[in-house]
Amino acid sequence: MTTLTHIDDTGAARMVDVSAKPDTQRRAVAEGRIAMSADAAAAIRDGAVAKGDVLAVARVAGIMAAKRTGDLIPLCHPLPIASVAIDLAPDDAGVTATASVTTTGKTGVEMEAMTAVSVALLTIYDMTKAVDKAMVIGGVRLIEKTGGKSGDWRAP
Repeated sequence: MTTLTHIDDTGAARMVDVSAKPDTQRRAVAEGRIAMSADAAAAIRDGAVAKGDVLAVARVAGIMAAKRTGDLIPLCHPLPIASVAIDLAPDDAGVTATASVTTTGKTGVEMEAMTAVSVALLTIYDMTKAVDKAMVIGGVRLIEKTGGKSGDWRAP
């Protein structure tokens, strides 16, 4: 049977002790998408959203979210983030967000990358909801990760 890493012998939640692990370079890439009406997509593309530059604000929100992941996800280690890059690719039916996060540390940045994507997409929703309240956020997933004991991984 697999031992649960975030549960102690009494069944209580705990943060995993990573103090004995060596620092390694780590990188994670995540993606997600917000689907929307053609009118909302055009408003974003044309800079016609009343709240301002949707993609610029969403990019900053994603970066900020990656840096605050340890405050948002219980039992997630706060990490010294070395870099965060957010790519937002608008098209006629929505926006695809991709986040790449790097660090040198004892644990990976998968949660930081997925949090960055999620908050960037939520920001797009918030700024554009006056145009389209039926937008749908989905497909948030890890695309790849490098470094650490488990090695490199890429989504099939």
